[in-house]
Amino acid sequence: MSPGAPGSIPAALQVPTRRVGAAWITALVIVHIGINVGFFAPIQVLLGLHAQQLDASQKNAILSLVTGVGAAVSLVANPLFGALSDRSTSKFGRRIPWVFFGTLAGALSLLLMSTAQTVSLLVLGWALMQAAGNAALAAIFAAIPDKVPVEQRGMVGGLVALGQTCGSLIGAVIGMYAAQDLVFGYAIVAVAVALCSIPYVMMRQDVPLPKGALPALKAGEFLKSFWINPVKHKDFGWAWLTRFMLYLGCQLCLVYLLFFLQDQLGHPDPAQGVLVLTAIYAFCVIFSSVISGKISDRDGKRKKFVIISSVIVALAAGVLAFASNFTTAVIAAVLLGIGFGAYLAVDFALLTQVLPHADSRGKDLGMINIANSLPQVVAPLVAWLSVTWFGGYPTLFLISAVISLVGAALVRQIKSVP
Repeated sequence: MSPGAPGSIPAALQVPTRRVGAAWITALVIVHIGINVGFFAPIQVLLGLHAQQLDASQKNAILSLVTGVGAAVSLVANPLFGALSDRSTSKFGRRIPWVFFGTLAGALSLLLMSTAQTVSLLVLGWALMQAAGNAALAAIFAAIPDKVPVEQRGMVGGLVALGQTCGSLIGAVIGMYAAQDLVFGYAIVAVAVALCSIPYVMMRQDVPLPKGALPALKAGEFLKSFWINPVKHKDFGWAWLTRFMLYLGCQLCLVYLLFFLQDQLGHPDPAQGVLVLTAIYAFCVIFSSVISGKISDRDGKRKKFVIISSVIVALAAGVLAFASNFTTAVIAAVLLGIGFGAYLAVDFALLTQVLPHADSRGKDLGMINIANSLPQVVAPLVAWLSVTWFGGYPTLFLISAVISLVGAALVRQIKSVP
């Protein structure tokens, strides 16, 4: 039965079997780089410097407030916009409109942040950026199971991880050079977010969803759809929990990195130090993610790669806990890059194999992305308590190591993926 025949599954909802080409993958990676520049340049450097500029004596509290509120917004925005993109019937496809308008709104939000002279305006700007960026991000993630066959997802997942890492690295470069001019820094980030979406949008390779292909939207049922029963869909539940644990472990290593170099290691130029560590981390992520993704595609056994990578992340956190100089921090960056790179590539491929429904990939991946975003809410609080009240940075990094090891152990509970 053809995709357009009565009673058939629309092409937009079918499991893809045709391998995607290099041009589409490249456009996907570029837009992902742009979105992550929009996230990581502020998170790594700009927000910390901005908080210090607003009130140096309360910089930790301000940074925790801004990042925490932004992450809370992302918890709602990612699955919400993912679900809305699932039902979009635009002639341009389900995902492209959300990528276009999300990146445009994100760029405008960053320009608003550049004018912030108060904590409240900075919080508002970052909340808007998180909402807009997550609208685009949810659509980009959903495009992968829409178009990429299972046997190619490890490789594509590795390249998407490359996009995230490059975004992080570019963000650190911008942060270092914009340390004395935050308005310029935010403007450069805004331009990057907007421009990087153009190749993907112009390719117009999304498959449109015919009108009437899904039941009419009812508010009550729509809200209920965001609950995915972890008992009924056990593997999805375990995958969500393991991702939350590892992202929390990694976020605890990163949230106060600028202040760790400044206050604990006494680095003479902490913004430059963040750039150096991020560059080393990025190189290791690129190498690890691409290699691991390809190997796991051939091997087909995803879980062992996820477990090993989680243990390496825990080891990196342990090294940071006892770091007494910048060289030790470099060693930790190498380990964190190798571990997290392998994790990003293979775990994403694993996740696409445990999604409950083909007609709600955007929403389901949005729920998974809560596991990425929720740690951004939890980590600032844990970090602030650890650094301020419970032993300082060593305690913070040891907590990160333990959480990552727990995540590694929980991966074994996933049964449907080898």
